[in-house]
Amino acid sequence: MMEGEYLVEKIQGRRVRHGIVEYYIKWDGYSKDENTWEPRENIHESLIEQFEKSLIKKQEKNKYPKLKKLNGFERGLVPDEIIGATNACGPLLFLMKWKKTDEIHLVLAKEANIKCPQVVIQFYEKHLKFSS
Repeated sequence: MMEGEYLVEKIQGRRVRHGIVEYYIKWDGYSKDENTWEPRENIHESLIEQFEKSLIKKQEKNKYPKLKKLNGFERGLVPDEIIGATNACGPLLFLMKWKKTDEIHLVLAKEANIKCPQVVIQFYEKHLKFSS
């Protein structure tokens, strides 16, 4: 370590201030009272990448909390057909219609692939287009 350099214990936050991205740093060997906001160029890139990846993971966990509550599979509903599909918010989701109800819900495609593969196959067969 060169003179004037300090070790980062952990990046604890991120903000944009006056158009500049800054990271909230917990310094190794110092109390939390001495944490500081630092611009990107003051921090090793690998630490920033690690922090950014952890933010993405947290966002993914919190992205579909309502989906979990509305999931027809967990409520014991029987899939009738897939009405549509989207990946606009990240993972592939199917808009599922359920038997004996007018309800429709978004469900993760990977869950539908396991729990109702025939319904998934029917959806793809119905939407399959061949080019000549």
